[in-house]
Amino acid sequence: MNNRPTVLSGIQPSGRLTLGNYLGAIKNWLPLSATHDCYYMLVDLHAITVRQDPAVLRERCYEFLALYIACGLDPKNNVLFVQSHVAAHARLSWVLNCYTQFGELSRMTQFKDKSAKHVDNINAGLFGYPVLMAADILLYDATHVPVGDDQKQHLELTRDIAQRFNNIYGAPKHEIFVVPEPMIPPVGARIMGLQDPTAKMSKSDDAETNALYLLDPPDTITRKIKRAVTDVGAEVRFDIAEKPGVSNLLSILAATTGESIPALEERFAGSQYGAFKAAVAEAVVECLKPVQARYQELREDRDGLLAVLRDGAERAAVRADATLKRVHEALGFIPE
Repeated sequence: MNNRPTVLSGIQPSGRLTLGNYLGAIKNWLPLSATHDCYYMLVDLHAITVRQDPAVLRERCYEFLALYIACGLDPKNNVLFVQSHVAAHARLSWVLNCYTQFGELSRMTQFKDKSAKHVDNINAGLFGYPVLMAADILLYDATHVPVGDDQKQHLELTRDIAQRFNNIYGAPKHEIFVVPEPMIPPVGARIMGLQDPTAKMSKSDDAETNALYLLDPPDTITRKIKRAVTDVGAEVRFDIAEKPGVSNLLSILAATTGESIPALEERFAGSQYGAFKAAVAEAVVECLKPVQARYQELREDRDGLLAVLRDGAERAAVRADATLKRVHEALGFIPE
């Protein structure tokens, strides 16, 4: 096993990446490659638990990869790949299915939520989704996994599965799996919806005006922010309980400019919401300008993006296949 700690994260190539994805996740990943082995994957196997348009799914994979790189994730220092390109994910998932209890999966709140949304397609893959996620994590000896509130339950299940397998097959000083720890994003990185500031900004939001997408043109960004929900009174003050809309815009402004929230409160003391929103819009446009420019360059080089994915899959497979080999040996499978 590697001496450097390993970070792994995956995102479904569905919907559109938002400002929240960038400020709340990707931006926090950028410095990690100096101290960690970093694996970032597009989880296309997870995506098909819900019916996808094949052409759209393929284009989203290229789009997300280009945005990852445009946001600063250097493929030389980070392993960027598509989940389906590394066969060990599906192979380990089957093994872990045999060490996961039906009752554990029945208690997963995300399965209940998605089943309610897709009543005509409650498939076995949707039910077993957390087991594939466990395989994703455990294949790379991930010591830390960035998780939001919606994934904490899945990570706990991953830890339970790993410990169960280790207890059965691991000698006292030779555990098969590394038991991962959660990596909680820094305070203030949570970006909420523009129309519903009590819920996290989502890349799959049905309401177009609720999210700021990384590829939104400047006029669209400005329009959405001007229409963002604010609160009673005209005071620009950070107070999530009483002023969730203004607090969210202050968080966005702080994250895109690097200024502290107290400094911003002081700067906009006595200002009207109109001037405040205009400043937020300008900051977001300036923040995304270099990302969008770099994206356009990358997106035109499809062969270059495919080369990144192939290289990433080869590098990922080295680590993943080594873990799968350990598992197969522990189970008594005949070596390939």
